[in-house]
Amino acid sequence: MTKSFLTETLETNAPLVSTKDSRQTTPDRESVKVVIYGSKRGVNNTILTLYKLGFAQVNEWSPLLPGSNPGEVMSILTRHILTN
Repeated sequence: MTKSFLTETLETNAPLVSTKDSRQTTPDRESVKVVIYGSKRGVNNTILTLYKLGFAQVNEWSPLLPGSNPGEVMSILTRHILTN
């Protein structure tokens, strides 16, 4: 059985489900997506590294999703940015 790196390296009180609605848009904001492709280990390690650098919380990333190539997975982070 595969273990998530979260249970081994991080303890957080943050909720695991975001209450933000990614469909909400306003004229001065837009959604930007960051995608990581690779092996399960590579994607999980990159998410953890980005967390340590202060880029994004671990729970902001999507669960691992199948990639287009065999053995490949992906995870998506959606950010809302100001456009003006």
